[in-house]
Amino acid sequence: MTAHDPQGPHKSHKSHKSHASQGPHEPHEPYEPYEPYASQGPHEPPRSKGPGLFLNAGGTALHVVVEGRGPVCVLSAGLAMAWFDWDAVAALLVAEGRTVVRFDRPGHGLSAPATAPPTTAGEAHRIAGLLDALGHGGPAAAPVTVVGHSIAAFHTEGFARLYPERTAALVLVDASVEEDPRTVLPAALRTGAARALGRAVTAAGLPAALGPAARRATVRASRTGGGDPAAPDLVRRCYRTGRVWRGALLENSRYLDMAAELAALRRTRPLTAPTTVLAGHDGTSGRGALRWLGRQADLADGLGARFEVAEPAGHLVMLDRPDQVARTVVETSERKRRDAY
Repeated sequence: MTAHDPQGPHKSHKSHKSHASQGPHEPHEPYEPYEPYASQGPHEPPRSKGPGLFLNAGGTALHVVVEGRGPVCVLSAGLAMAWFDWDAVAALLVAEGRTVVRFDRPGHGLSAPATAPPTTAGEAHRIAGLLDALGHGGPAAAPVTVVGHSIAAFHTEGFARLYPERTAALVLVDASVEEDPRTVLPAALRTGAARALGRAVTAAGLPAALGPAARRATVRASRTGGGDPAAPDLVRRCYRTGRVWRGALLENSRYLDMAAELAALRRTRPLTAPTTVLAGHDGTSGRGALRWLGRQADLADGLGARFEVAEPAGHLVMLDRPDQVARTVVETSERKRRDAY
């Protein structure tokens, strides 16, 4: 198998560029790789211009971008977000001497559709499989720093608990929080409804008609200032597809299940890696904003983690305060190294 590798001759990874096994209702989606970066100007960070690698992890073709050299950091974004939402953070981490791994979960970004509903353990195993495929597995591999935003905090914390020997540090960025997760409807019913809605939305042509605009509106509403910095062609390429809408609906349908699964892991699998909870705060004193900060602080207390606030920042902290996110990642990963002396 061959791979399109944006890193040039210095990296060699096996990849799987054919399409992963898809469900009976998942249409074929093309993957057309092209150059990964283009300078946008002297005052703007580089933007991803296309896919890096396509790796078969867990039976699904995952889109992965790998940059830099040094200790490995894995970045996983929130619901319906894509690899390019980490562009500014990735550039700063590479400048700090880190290898940065970004990937799109199934049905997100440019990755193939999900073949099954997500679980916390399943996504943690996916991260481990991805690292193995990239050559960062095995007994000789150094542990990695995992960074999860929003719902991906469930997955990265799950990884840290299930793979403590592979985890150097954990950073949770404006993490999803569920103090007492309980589901009402059966999982199969919720999954079926999500799939049916995804097919209906796709058949009606809504992704093509409204997808990019919906993405831009959501990003603006989730920031304290500024619009969507993503390249318009990438936004169209990802959000005009029913694949991404179906992926987001399917993942969201299992949100409470994943929260409950993580709560169970917390009772049986200790968290041993240095951990930081980085919460976004828009600087206001509104009840909702302060309540969210309180929940994030409680999460940090429950995990025995350091608590930091990025201000001003909306939920998309990596877009509003990429410098603070990168600094937090570096400081948290170096905490274990300092503690070892």
